[in-house]
Amino acid sequence: MSRPPEDQGAPITDKAQLIEWFSSAVTPRSDWKVGTEHEKFAFRLSDHKRLPYEGSDGIGAILNGLKRFGWEGIEEKGKVIALTQNRCAITLEPGGQFELSGAPLDNLHQTCDEVHTHLAQVREVCDELGVGMLGLGFDPTSTREDITWMPKGRYGIMSAYMPKKGSLGLDMMKRTCTIQANLDFESEADMVEKYRISLALQPIATALFANSPFTEGKLNGFRTFRSHVWTDTDPDRCGMLPFVFEEGFGFERYVDYLLDVPMYFVYRDGQYIDVAGKSFRDFIDGKLPEVAGHTASMGDWSDHTTTVFQEVRLKKYIEMRGADGGPWGRICALPALWVGLLYDPGVQDQAWQLCRDWTVQEQEELRNAVPRHGLAAEFRGRSLKDWSADVVDLAREGLKRRARLDYQGSDETGYLKPLEEIVATGRSQAADLIEAYNGRWNGSVDPVFEELRY
Repeated sequence: MSRPPEDQGAPITDKAQLIEWFSSAVTPRSDWKVGTEHEKFAFRLSDHKRLPYEGSDGIGAILNGLKRFGWEGIEEKGKVIALTQNRCAITLEPGGQFELSGAPLDNLHQTCDEVHTHLAQVREVCDELGVGMLGLGFDPTSTREDITWMPKGRYGIMSAYMPKKGSLGLDMMKRTCTIQANLDFESEADMVEKYRISLALQPIATALFANSPFTEGKLNGFRTFRSHVWTDTDPDRCGMLPFVFEEGFGFERYVDYLLDVPMYFVYRDGQYIDVAGKSFRDFIDGKLPEVAGHTASMGDWSDHTTTVFQEVRLKKYIEMRGADGGPWGRICALPALWVGLLYDPGVQDQAWQLCRDWTVQEQEELRNAVPRHGLAAEFRGRSLKDWSADVVDLAREGLKRRARLDYQGSDETGYLKPLEEIVATGRSQAADLIEAYNGRWNGSVDPVFEELRY
């Protein structure tokens, strides 16, 4: 989201400021929240084509239509490119993927209320325009060329740079959707353990949420093609981060990593200045001619932290980024999984004991096996289905111990039901979609637009 130029924050004079930016996010356990983000594809009901920004039924029309519910617009060069309300934001991914970045909330009951309200509002506006929203991890029919870019300056810079680093970066930008959970930490040591657990276990979440077996109207041979896309996007800013498991990892080591990740842009006076591939260290030292006269600020640092795309990302919270987009129930299941694993100290310790002796090489091999094989992947002589059962059981115990009740007296464990069904059957949604394509859909992808429409 664009930051007003007057809100760039303090100039950067010392690396200690960057470390403090992370350490300032340490939060007492009693104040922990959960944030949920989810993306979806917007398409015309008449022909299943993705929506451009412009037009009476375009993305811009949806954004403006949602203002009736009290959302306030954020503009870039006169066009609404985001909405905000009560610590929530609706933003656009490069190809018009429609994202809700939810508010930090106390419990999963509130999360699901938020999701329900958002999808109901979106459905009301979309029905009026003759368009719909689809919950999948990868666009099932569109080519890159079919999808137009959203009018956001940073995307022009990124789209020019991506092909220099990998063959699938433009697919990541235009044709993928995810569900994401954001969690707090109570100390640097707690952050480190959470990061290690979630990075090691992320392939299990990826397999459970696998939901992208189609590309351009055909089976692509993967359970989650979205996950595969990340393996050939940009090695400088993607991947498993082996240093997280090294002795001494903490805020400073992560800062050092970020300082060496090439930049994309600097935002000044309403403009994105292209510095793609340049060093943030050089920016701090005033050595970038593209931004001569501009001092690196903490606002620039905040922007830079959003331009790395690991499976788990540290900002002022920890982001879980391994899951495909999916239907309503899966949106609530993703934060339920990670809150269950990481918000009860006893269960967090059990989760760490489960994976603490996994080597970096083993983790890399598992991560690379999951996109194609999903829950059928083998790890240490067991199927990932069996490992997933252990992980979901731990999450259930963690949610049970939290004992956060809704008005009916139910705790948060119910939100794991979609995952428990997947574990019981060994079938992700991708497996069901593949079966439908080969059976009742008669080799057509088109029925997915109704069956997985929000």
